[in-house]
Amino acid sequence: QVQLVESGGGLVQPGGSLRLSCAASGRIVSINDMDWYRQAPGKQREWVAAITSDGRTNYADSVKGRFTISRDNAKNTVYLQMNSLKPEDTAVYCCSADVRPYYHTYAYTKTWGQGTQVTVSS
Repeated sequence: QVQLVESGGGLVQPGGSLRLSCAASGRIVSINDMDWYRQAPGKQREWVAAITSDGRTNYADSVKGRFTISRDNAKNTVYLQMNSLKPEDTAVYCCSADVRPYYHTYAYTKTWGQGTQVTVSS
């Protein structure tokens, strides 16, 4: 069983910064793509950023230039550095990872964390 746990959320003023972490543990042979998503109250889940195993990144237009995704493969961890935060960034932020759980199969399973709350308010 693979578990993803997010941390680093909290309350921050507009214009402030937060750094989120998502650590994967359990039965892991390797991890391919890792992503961040967010969901605000009353809204649909929104894809935020993605990073491949070889370091290629993509961002949603709403966060481009303000957020940076990175990863540490040795720690099975993905990060989201969030700068210039706005009230509309308020949401529960979840990470996902495409995990290879077994040596004898090349199949990957998309695994989700439970999320961490980010609130941007004065």
